[in-house]
Amino acid sequence: MSVSTHALPAPAEPVRFGDQPIVRFGAPAALGAVLLLAWQLVCTVFEVPEFLVPSPLAIAQTLVADWSLLSNALLTTLKVTFLAFALAVVIGVAAAFVFVQSRVIEVSLFPYAIILQVTPIVAIAPLIIIWVKHPTFAMTICATIVALFPIISNTILGLRSVNPGLANLFKLNRATRWQTLARLRVPSALPYFFGGLRISSGLALIGAVVAEFVAGTGGTASGLAYQILQAGFQLNIPRLFAALALITGTGIVLFMAMAWLSKLALGGWHESEMGH
Repeated sequence: MSVSTHALPAPAEPVRFGDQPIVRFGAPAALGAVLLLAWQLVCTVFEVPEFLVPSPLAIAQTLVADWSLLSNALLTTLKVTFLAFALAVVIGVAAAFVFVQSRVIEVSLFPYAIILQVTPIVAIAPLIIIWVKHPTFAMTICATIVALFPIISNTILGLRSVNPGLANLFKLNRATRWQTLARLRVPSALPYFFGGLRISSGLALIGAVVAEFVAGTGGTASGLAYQILQAGFQLNIPRLFAALALITGTGIVLFMAMAWLSKLALGGWHESEMGH
């Protein structure tokens, strides 16, 4: 009797209930709908004045009525956000590659990157806006400072988080420094890099809004932050909440875009994305 030596195929791993798309997207959407409904009911039943807390319906009506004004402000905020995010990625990746080349360089320069991270942007934004005459460029610098550190720290961590066995294999095969960097360190760093992108994209938006607040107090009409200031001065609270809703929605879209980009780049080969 002959015995087959072919290995049996591994059983497919069952999809967990929480990982199903309808659950992953439907559960937060359902919870959000319940919260909005509760908010609307409280405002309606207790007749809460709009100048205190507007109802979701009033906010939605304001979004429609003032869409021309708010959409233009959103485009201005997005312009600063995308410019700052792009600069943060370019500068952060370049700095990370420089830092990992030498331990002396890293210990000499990394503390200054930490200083940029821990310095409140609200404190230095007025100086930057005074020094840089162009408002958009000044706000972009402020937002870049806020978004820069996660790119640097995550990319450095990824470039150093190399499997020791693979590193020894490259040494045994006499791989050059460039080959080790391109074929081992960079692929190992990609999950960390995309994690940094998720954080940095939101911070770029926050930095843009903070910079616009400072520029708006100086009389510069700009993006959504300026509309929030104006709505507060005019006690137009529904417009204030509508601008806040646009900022929040933009942050969610940015995070989802970075998550999709990570899935696109890593989904076919890295375990951090293959199971999702």
